Amino acid sequence: MGKLNLRETDRLEVTVLVDNYTDVLLLESTEVLKRPMLNPLKPAILAEHGLSLLLNVYAGSEQHAVIMDCGATPIAQLHNADTLGTDLSKVEAVFLSHGHFDHFTGLVALLKKAKKGMPLILHSDAFLERRVNIKDLGVIIAFPSLDELALKKTGVKIQRRKEASTFGSGLILATGEVERVTDFEKGLPWVEAKVNGDWVTDPFRDDQGLVVKVKGKGLVIIGGCSHAGIINTVKYAQKLTQTDRVHAVLGGFHLTGPMVEPVIGPTIDEIKKINPDFIVPMHCTGWKAINQFAAEMPEKFLLNTVGTTYVFQ
Repeated sequence: MGKLNLRETDRLEVTVLVDNYTDVLLLESTEVLKRPMLNPLKPAILAEHGLSLLLNVYAGSEQHAVIMDCGATPIAQLHNADTLGTDLSKVEAVFLSHGHFDHFTGLVALLKKAKKGMPLILHSDAFLERRVNIKDLGVIIAFPSLDELALKKTGVKIQRRKEASTFGSGLILATGEVERVTDFEKGLPWVEAKVNGDWVTDPFRDDQGLVVKVKGKGLVIIGGCSHAGIINTVKYAQKLTQTDRVHAVLGGFHLTGPMVEPVIGPTIDEIKKINPDFIVPMHCTGWKAINQFAAEMPEKFLLNTVGTTYVFQ
């Protein structure tokens, strides 16, 4: 595999538009972590079981704004963007980490507000039918599917990408399909997808992350739910960019629930070996895993809440 031409950025700002947690009394800020100021006269920021992130990358006089994922409802993302003063007209592209409803349900509403004709970057499998099938209990729960026709009506340009690629003038890397190299990140056996007409254990080929290389600091790696495994995602980002140094790892790590909690320990052990400057678990990482990250990596751990902006420079 040849090295991808990922340009270095002078500064990356990641603002959390949607996440599972809110706490307006967390007012502390640092050079890296900026909390929204409490203002009782403004509408409260909303939390929901979903994820949406606004990325602003800066290189010299350039600035590029993209949104990663769009939350679980059409409500929280647009409400929070307005409350935080986000100018959606500056957003150049939307990136979808995978085809689960808690990451795409707000997408059509966002596209109706944003710049017309912008690219929507995703894997073709994001359009698959999906369901939960708990065979021992005889329970089947269908998931909503991404509506391609509704998307096209907004004027968005759908770009299906399986391979790693860059966008945002070469400052942002989408990993494409993530290589699976760990022996403990095995996905979710009770989540199924309809592939070639058959219901099979979901291979999550569409699960991918974003990578930004901050000048002098290393990689910032962002997962959506990291169904491919957050360690697999980090290792693949390092391989794609031929860069070992990791500045920060953010996003949903999907370590919540009794079936995947045994993976918490091995994941934290591997993150310690990778040794990022910052670790920011979000969304589906789960309370137990988030607390364990905080306990075992206190100097690197940052507690995420909706409305927080992370500045890497």
